[in-house]
Amino acid sequence: MAELDIAALANALQEAAAIEILPRFRKLGDGDVRMKTEAIDLVTEADEAAEELIRQRVAEAMPDAVFIGEEAVAADPALLDRIADADLAVIVDPIDGTFNYAAGLPLFGVMLSVVSKGETVAGIIYDPMGNDWLIAEKGSGAWMCGPDGSQAQVAVAPAVPLDQMVGIAALTYMETAAKRQILANLAEVRLFTSYRCSAHEYRTFAAGHLHFLMYKKLMPWDHLAGTLISQEAGAHVARLDGSPYLPHNFEGGLLLAPDRDSWQELREKVFTL
Repeated sequence: MAELDIAALANALQEAAAIEILPRFRKLGDGDVRMKTEAIDLVTEADEAAEELIRQRVAEAMPDAVFIGEEAVAADPALLDRIADADLAVIVDPIDGTFNYAAGLPLFGVMLSVVSKGETVAGIIYDPMGNDWLIAEKGSGAWMCGPDGSQAQVAVAPAVPLDQMVGIAALTYMETAAKRQILANLAEVRLFTSYRCSAHEYRTFAAGHLHFLMYKKLMPWDHLAGTLISQEAGAHVARLDGSPYLPHNFEGGLLLAPDRDSWQELREKVFTL
């Protein structure tokens, strides 16, 4: 694999936020926000401009990598087919939480993952509002990195009983009957919610403030960085059928928990699809 310059990639996300994302926050005009597939699936001028800047920086730092951005895939869905076999691919979500961003809510992030030969080897989640990064390289732990150079290792929360669990259940893309069943089952946990921003959901989970994350829709830019970071922070991660989550998996749901036993209990008692 080509040399991975995680610092250059992290700086690219910060630069895109400073130049293209934050100056437009709460200043988007009517023509700057467009609907993609439905009213809750949006793209803004900032998404497109940030992705282009990140693409340029990735080309400078890793010229041999295949660049796969969320907005590029919207224009050319065949790009997704390159993830499984690419020697090196960089996958980017320029603004995760676009719905929040467009609504003026300060809960959005910039995400990047690096995949080598079908395996996620690095992940970065950058918070433009806090100006910090959650970063993991495979086998090296998960780290919160500040703009002053500070680094603190993060770890998932200790396991707790089911009735004390707090977590995320993203049920938007689930069929109605299944959604009703899961919503009824979620009465078994202490609290569940959705931030409409997987960047912050993964950050909160990996840093030990949540006990589970569950997702139905598996687009790679939403989950590759966060799942690697969570695994490096100690989490048990698998698709709902128990199989490993891999970069080319776009279906099958996803469940994360602090350990295997918690994962199994959540799967059997709550997420019973």
